[in-house]
Amino acid sequence: FLSANHIINNSTVSPFDNPLLWTGHSTVIDEIITQLLDSPSSPTNLKMGAVLASVGGGGLLCGILEGIERNYSGGNESRGTIVRGTKVVACETEGAASFAASFNASSDTSLGGKKELSMVRLDGITSVATSLGALEVTPTVIERAHQHQERGEGGSGDDVLSYVCTDAEAIDACVKFANEHRMLVEPACGASLAPLYSERLRSKLLEELQGDGDSAIVVEVCGGSGVNLELLEGWKAQFLGDAL
Repeated sequence: FLSANHIINNSTVSPFDNPLLWTGHSTVIDEIITQLLDSPSSPTNLKMGAVLASVGGGGLLCGILEGIERNYSGGNESRGTIVRGTKVVACETEGAASFAASFNASSDTSLGGKKELSMVRLDGITSVATSLGALEVTPTVIERAHQHQERGEGGSGDDVLSYVCTDAEAIDACVKFANEHRMLVEPACGASLAPLYSERLRSKLLEELQGDGDSAIVVEVCGGSGVNLELLEGWKAQFLGDAL
C-alpha cells in the first residue's frame, strides 16, 4: 500500500487520447484487408464500402482512419484499392453523442468554405450506453475525419458519416445480435449494430452505399464486459417493453 505522500511522479493515462492506442487500433484495418484478399470467395473488385464503429472518446475511430490512410497511401495497389472510397460510420447513442456534437459543429463551412475545428463538451451522459461516456472526444478524431472527407471530395467517395441512435435502437440491436449470434454485447456496441437492425438507420446506410456493388460492410463488434443476461433482460424490459 502506498500513501499519496509516497507517490512522486504520477500522470493520467487517457483511455482514448494517445497515438500509441490509435496505431494499435489501426491494425484491425490491416487484418480485414488481408482477410478480404485471402478469401477465395471475394470478388476481384471487392471494396470496403463501409466500416461501422461505436465512438466514445474517439480512440478506436482514430485508429480506423489511420489504418485506412496507411493502406490507401502505402504503395500496395491491391490494399489501397480495397479501402479507396470507404465510408466510415461513427455510431453513438443519444445522450452520449460527443463525436456528433463536435463533428457537426466543425463541419460548418460558412467561414470561407473551410471546415474549422470546433470542439463541443457535453454537460453529462444521459444514455444507457455508459461505455460511450466521454464528455468530449479527442480533437484528433475530428481532424482525421475531415481529412478522410477531403480525400473523398476529390472523387474517391471517401466519407465520414455520423449516426446517432436511440437507446431503444441500441438495446434492440443487442437483443437481435444475441439471438442470431449467441453473443452478448453491451449497449455501447449496440450503437454500431443499430444501423444493421434498425429499419430507419439501415435504409439510410444502404442509400449511402448505392452503386457500391460488391462492397463489404464491416462492423466493429466490441464491448462485452459490462453485460450479462440479467442486465440485457432488464434493458429489454425498460426500453422495449418486454422481457427476454
